[in-house]
Amino acid sequence: MIPQTFDEWQKCITNDCKIKLTKEFAEQRLLVYTDKQHPESKKFISLYGENHLNNIIQWYSQIR
Repeated sequence: MIPQTFDEWQKCITNDCKIKLTKEFAEQRLLVYTDKQHPESKKFISLYGENHLNNIIQWYSQIR
């Protein structure tokens, strides 16, 4: 299931993936996801689409 809201995404990341959503972690992920030429961003877009990438960027920005 691809999360559609911040709350769904946050629950998935913290409960299912056991990742702490710290400011530092969010900043690291934003460095990758805001660079659409980064190999990891390109792979993310190919798997989940650019709209979901934009959601993820927005959600990480909320954490930051």
